[in-house]
Amino acid sequence: MKLAKPHRTPSAMENSRMSGRFSQFARLTGLSLAAALLSGCGVIHQASQGETALETRGLNAPVAFTRLPAQRYSPEDWPERLTADVLLPEAKGDSGDLRPAALVVHGGGWRNRGPEDMSGIAEQLAAQGYVTVNIEHRFAPEYRFPAQIHDLQQAMRWLHDKADGWQVDTDRIVGVGFSSGAHLVSLLALAGAEGPLAEPYGGKHTRLAAVMAGGVPSDLLKFDDGRLVVQFIGGTRAQKPEAYALASPARQIGDNAPPFFIYHGRLDQLVPVDHATDFYAQLKAQGVESELYLLRGRGHITSFVLEGQAIEAGIAFLNQQVNTP
Repeated sequence: MKLAKPHRTPSAMENSRMSGRFSQFARLTGLSLAAALLSGCGVIHQASQGETALETRGLNAPVAFTRLPAQRYSPEDWPERLTADVLLPEAKGDSGDLRPAALVVHGGGWRNRGPEDMSGIAEQLAAQGYVTVNIEHRFAPEYRFPAQIHDLQQAMRWLHDKADGWQVDTDRIVGVGFSSGAHLVSLLALAGAEGPLAEPYGGKHTRLAAVMAGGVPSDLLKFDDGRLVVQFIGGTRAQKPEAYALASPARQIGDNAPPFFIYHGRLDQLVPVDHATDFYAQLKAQGVESELYLLRGRGHITSFVLEGQAIEAGIAFLNQQVNTP
């Protein structure tokens, strides 16, 4: 059963955030027509059953945070120098209290873009008390799968190394991504700690407590042999069927899968909406706690820039999973 959310007039804060994302959208697409979309604040549909985390607990009171200079997270002998934008929230309570962290990964078809695309979401997470690590990764076609997963595994190792100084509870690290970034954090969560993708850089340090995935390409075998996926994998489905399956989060769901919050545009033509609905159904069939939000009237880019209340709902879900105050 799909429970439709009633139309809600955006607050001044939400309008400000949407305006910032409109500027980002214009930069991403170059479409002046995008301005018209700001007046169409079509809301999301909760496509999962039961009360949501946003309804039951809402969000935490925001806290201040500090932005560090760009931090190198890749080892000295790594093929590329990779950095992370790190936000450290103001400590609450006892100075020795540990807090959750968020690994944030940008989209871009595995081949371009950067952490700046996720800066708004990273700031929202930091304001909720997450030590936020918004990372770069290597790009296809120069670097092909699983190089990008190896980058995320190194970022997680680095975050564990920094945990004491940043007061991070390493059992409460979540993954957040959009589009190809959602694909990478989902795959890390489902296959980065054990199995073929755990070698040689994975292991227990890559475990995530929960995931928020927007516009996620969950099953690469669903795509025609388009340029982005072929460049990422390094061949067509006929040439590399095993790699396509291994690189598909929906085909890697196991007993240790963490909770998932998934949001997706109903009109997404780049990553069709069945990537989200089928992935959600598979997670639920495995008993994985999950929420699914579908955005009415949104395509791929517009579901990122004009996401309605999906990000707030997703962060509330993450808060619930890692038991933030």
